[in-house]
Amino acid sequence: MTVPDVFRTPDERFADLPDFDYEPSYREAEGLRLAHLDEGEGPPVVFLHGEPTWSFLWRKVFPPVRDAGFRCVVPDLAGFGRSDKPTDDAWYSYDRHTAVIASLFEELDLRDATVVVHDWGGPIGLRVAVEHAARVSRIVAMDTGVFNGRQHMTDAWYQFRDFVARTPDVPVGMLVRNACHVDPGEEVVAAYEAPFPNQESKAGARMFPAILPTEPDHDGAEAGQRTLEGLVADDRPMLVLWADSDPVLPFETGEGFTDALRVARPQPVEGASHFLQEDKGEEIGARVAEWLRS
Repeated sequence: MTVPDVFRTPDERFADLPDFDYEPSYREAEGLRLAHLDEGEGPPVVFLHGEPTWSFLWRKVFPPVRDAGFRCVVPDLAGFGRSDKPTDDAWYSYDRHTAVIASLFEELDLRDATVVVHDWGGPIGLRVAVEHAARVSRIVAMDTGVFNGRQHMTDAWYQFRDFVARTPDVPVGMLVRNACHVDPGEEVVAAYEAPFPNQESKAGARMFPAILPTEPDHDGAEAGQRTLEGLVADDRPMLVLWADSDPVLPFETGEGFTDALRVARPQPVEGASHFLQEDKGEEIGARVAEWLRS
């Protein structure tokens, strides 16, 4: 295996983050050093972020779940957060991201797990749940999808994809701020920018929109279709939460998502936009904890 050229964000970039003083754990996969949080004891709950965020996204959500008696594992995807960031855009693919997260489940020997997924964490985590079903017992999904090239994408999403494609130095903090219902403030915006001090570090953030299949013959579409079929045939418990004010993946998209999977309609999270974890993180954590306990 060829080890990719990587950017490793200096540790000092992660000093003094608001409400995020957790010590990361590290492991090796695909020639990369990958970071995750591992907090609490009990049945494992794995929280998967998407574009262009990192484990910081879940800082309000996972503590209520941890305190309810669960082990919270919160990884930084390759190219994000404290994880190594391959600098070659071509390194990033749906297959690679899925393999990296599958290796987390294997290495930590996670069993009877719940996956909690958002944005691009959805296609990755839902595929892991289908392909490694013996390790995953429950699913929580929010503002995400299964992408087989046949799904409807909004004009707002295409505008976002095209903006990222023509902006190599992706303005991560601005993208997060603009997709919150309430402005999260300068400290929080700076924390989202912390892993990405330069253009070289942002290949992952550039590539997530580009690798989402929008036609059935695109890379990743066939795997997305297999994931969809696997979930439709599934009877594992699934909770779907959806922001009431997401401009990129609106509530109607959530209804289409649950209809396609033949599961209960999404429960709205009121007063929240795409990054609903920023707008209503504690509420979401409490709702997930209550659902898991029940």
